[in-house]
Amino acid sequence: MKIRGLGNNDFNCLPVVVEYGNAMSDESKKQYSSTFKVTAIPAFTDNYIWCLQKGQNAVVVDPGEAKPVFEYLESNELTLTGILVTHHHFDHVGGIDTLLHAFPNIPVFGPNNPKITSITQHLIEGDSIVLPEIDAKLSILETPGHTLDHIVYFDEQHLFCGDTLFSGGCGRMFEGTPPVFWHSLQKLMNLPSHLGVYCTHEYTQANLAFAQHVDPHNEALKTYSAWVDSKREADQITLPSSIAQELAINPFLRCDMDCNQDKAIANFARLRKQKDNF
Repeated sequence: MKIRGLGNNDFNCLPVVVEYGNAMSDESKKQYSSTFKVTAIPAFTDNYIWCLQKGQNAVVVDPGEAKPVFEYLESNELTLTGILVTHHHFDHVGGIDTLLHAFPNIPVFGPNNPKITSITQHLIEGDSIVLPEIDAKLSILETPGHTLDHIVYFDEQHLFCGDTLFSGGCGRMFEGTPPVFWHSLQKLMNLPSHLGVYCTHEYTQANLAFAQHVDPHNEALKTYSAWVDSKREADQITLPSSIAQELAINPFLRCDMDCNQDKAIANFARLRKQKDNF
């Protein structure tokens, strides 16, 4: 498997054409083709706030703190035009109110959780959103497990998956159950394999240490782990990954190999418990 190499935090994305709800006509697909750039804004010790930008407009995903967002916007002369939220944890929502003080009329999209009071548009599975300032459309999946309110956003090139899926791992199971979390991961496993996986933590190296512990004969995993080690030694980002990459190396997505669903759920529960104590 070819490992994707990245030299910095900026990713120039291919044209995006997205299908929502009923199938779009070819003419509609042409109309909604767009190009935007995705940049990782580091936050806290290991978070990434993803910034989607086109021209001088920007949308951020899971802004746990406001300061690095303000610094990035100012240094790149950008205007914040929207916020996307995946779940309620503080390191994903803590900067929203401060950002809204500076940009008071922008939309805040997020899960159907009234406890996140800053959300202006609550989303459920099957919804889609339009971000006209960056010429983008995103579809929504509900992915409970890490938290019960967790959602993800995707189009034909990107998956912004919060803490549901990490490169080489998955989120801790704070609120869900093994069957619920496994079902959520299956939704992501069934997405197109080329999608970029934009999770919100730089956990890859630690995740791969566990992955190699439980899957020591996986050659793709060994190759990917060596690439990740080289990136971290140079203090470089290891994201985005891809669905194809994760299917090859992520033990939490390989629980159903050569077994039925009941066994897959049991395998997932066992792995998640092992990882919690690794």
